[in-house]
Amino acid sequence: MLPVPEGAYGNFFEEHCYVVLHVPQSLKATQGASSDLHYWVGKEAGAEAQGAAATFVQQLQEERGTLTVLHREAQAHESDCFRSYFRPGIIYRKGGLPSDLKHVETNMFNIQRLLHIKGRKHMSATEVELSWNSFNKGDIFLLDLGKMMIQWNGPKTSISEKARGLALTYSIRDRERGGRAQIGVVDDEVKAPDLMQIMESVLGRRVGSLRAAMPNKDINQLQKANIRLYHIYEKGKDLVVLELATPPLTQDLLQEEDFYILDQGGFKIYVWQGGLSSLQERKAAFSRAAGFIQAKGYPTYTNVEVVNDGAESAAFKQLFRIWTEKRSRNRRLGRIDKLIHVKLDVGKLHSQPELAAQLRMVDDGSGKVEVGKAQSLEQCHCQHRADLGCDQSLPGSRLGHPQEEETTLTDVWCMQDLRRQPVDPKHHGQLCAGNCYLVLYTYQRMGRVQYLLYLWQGHQATADEIEALNSNAEELDTMYCGALVQEHVTMGSEPPHFLAIFQGQLVVFQERAGHYGRGKSAPTTRLFHVQGTDSYSTRTVEVPARASSLNSNDIFLLVIAGVCYLWFGKGCNGDQREMARVAVTVISKKNEETVLEGQEPPHFWEALGGRAPYPSNKRLPEEVPSVQPRLFECSSQMGCLVLAEVVFFSQEDLGQYDVMLLDTWQEIFLWLGGAAGAWKKAVAWGQEYLKAHPAGRSLATPIVLVKQGHEPPTFTGWFFTWDPYKWTPDPSNKEVVEGSPGTASLISEITAFYLSDSDFQDIFGKSKEEFYNMATWRQRQEKKQLGFF
Repeated sequence: MLPVPEGAYGNFFEEHCYVVLHVPQSLKATQGASSDLHYWVGKEAGAEAQGAAATFVQQLQEERGTLTVLHREAQAHESDCFRSYFRPGIIYRKGGLPSDLKHVETNMFNIQRLLHIKGRKHMSATEVELSWNSFNKGDIFLLDLGKMMIQWNGPKTSISEKARGLALTYSIRDRERGGRAQIGVVDDEVKAPDLMQIMESVLGRRVGSLRAAMPNKDINQLQKANIRLYHIYEKGKDLVVLELATPPLTQDLLQEEDFYILDQGGFKIYVWQGGLSSLQERKAAFSRAAGFIQAKGYPTYTNVEVVNDGAESAAFKQLFRIWTEKRSRNRRLGRIDKLIHVKLDVGKLHSQPELAAQLRMVDDGSGKVEVGKAQSLEQCHCQHRADLGCDQSLPGSRLGHPQEEETTLTDVWCMQDLRRQPVDPKHHGQLCAGNCYLVLYTYQRMGRVQYLLYLWQGHQATADEIEALNSNAEELDTMYCGALVQEHVTMGSEPPHFLAIFQGQLVVFQERAGHYGRGKSAPTTRLFHVQGTDSYSTRTVEVPARASSLNSNDIFLLVIAGVCYLWFGKGCNGDQREMARVAVTVISKKNEETVLEGQEPPHFWEALGGRAPYPSNKRLPEEVPSVQPRLFECSSQMGCLVLAEVVFFSQEDLGQYDVMLLDTWQEIFLWLGGAAGAWKKAVAWGQEYLKAHPAGRSLATPIVLVKQGHEPPTFTGWFFTWDPYKWTPDPSNKEVVEGSPGTASLISEITAFYLSDSDFQDIFGKSKEEFYNMATWRQRQEKKQLGFF
């Protein structure tokens, strides 16, 4: 085994085997993450090469211990994790490498080769026969002539494939030719006669038509959801493979003294080794996996991942309904508890997007913007629309109305007769289970007006109303020039920020808006369930008025003629009681009577139709899943969702032609590139992802639609660094952006953005709030003066 020079990373010879070790470097990446050790086998590699690589992997594994995930990779069938290391793509080279030659020769111009480039998010380039017979209509081909490189794009290739292919072409030129080679692109043969003449001088004249596009063999989400867990053990001299479970899988199925195989639809094989499994079993992991693959009739290139108890990969954990870390559970729960009970400081949420992402709060929900005397609220909105190049008139009810210097910026519409009707501000927090609502929330961050549109769907809403909800949201988004972040929310699964908007006064009635008053009167007896301990966790929902609806852990409001009973269960605490007293002011103006569980008057039970059993056991703390955020590229094949994961992701992985799915477990973000053509399918893809997820995910998980350039801190906080100006047009950066697909982030900009409050004050002579309230041109001017540009 010989070390590969860093400049040759991503180049693989087909006759060789390679060992790749990846150790996370960033603090975010190392939280609960293990290192990854990959064993790569070329399609022409001999038994001797494979044996040497396997022995070397065994030695490394013993040195590094159990905190390492092992992977077996086969050429052209690598895992997304492996492919994520090599950007913009992997290059497969023919033959082998003599020991006296360099892995990649730099500045070698005496060369003629044809590379077949294909892939979606993860591109690869394979050396193929130098002939027109190698071409097809659906892929990209690079004719490399040393000083001249011609990228030929098949007529069926997408814009994103062409852009990624070009990024790989530039990378090859820069690494192998030191940037000294001309690049030409044939996108239409008729319009590129000079380049076609060069190609034909090398390949000869093309006879006949090109081959049709090769069908993609990507595995869709439904196929990946077909998982089975097997218990592997020895019985005498025999190896027993016992099918143990199908989805949804639970973590307690894995016993630390045993050995298991998890089969993900033949697409990937996971081997889980318990902490008490023997060294002999650990050494036999790959061979047992190979035997399993052979017995199942799966292809020999099937990917294998070996994980150890306590060092499982994020992909493995998310195949289970819920996963908690045994060793660090108490410490983690304490950390989350601390986060939840920290006093929400808007400045901290804006300057620390990681905190905003963990709390799922863009701000504290107050929805207030400080507006100077010379600038009204309307001027603030119109200036933002002018910056976007939109018409400066505004939709909504604010037009023509004078504004206070500090104004609550929340609009609520109810879907009635398939149209949106404005809701009186006095009733903003009162929703009906039979309706759908639009809640437009406006806040200010870094001197810019930001918008968050919630699409709330009641449990009893009809399909037509849900469709009207979506179409009205599109209409509003068009009015705001695509600047709205849209969050789809289902009744009962409202995120903390949505609840915070209503400050503990969100009440959901079991009816349709306007249902009563048309010859019908509201019921005389109504029961409401109050849940929550603060303004961003409290909701009140009407439930059937019967005793079985009660729960000893919570608080209920029973409204009958002349009185409102405030019923305190034995398990409720002081914070719950305080929030219930806030909710009761919304529901009833009648005389309020406090009733403790076990001390109810007879009239209380009569109103509920008599006594009946109800849940009274102490509610156990909700298990907090241990998950890492995962980023996927979305595409569609034969009408089914296909995902390609980007492991160890960064902002650089978000491209203008992409639709990306970020799964944080509690929310699903769909990020839409500025030139993405499939944005209307995005929400449907999010729903399909949840439906097909092998862990049995809740279909009520909020889905957030985010457009390029309008990312909220709840999204950017999941990235290690985020440059808020990356996609801001800047003439000084035009050549770099257009001429180099692999442009690095503007580090100085990021440095300025993530300075602590005190350091920012010392360097800029003002607070962050004062700085970002200035005009954008003035902000940039000061940054240039201080060396941050």
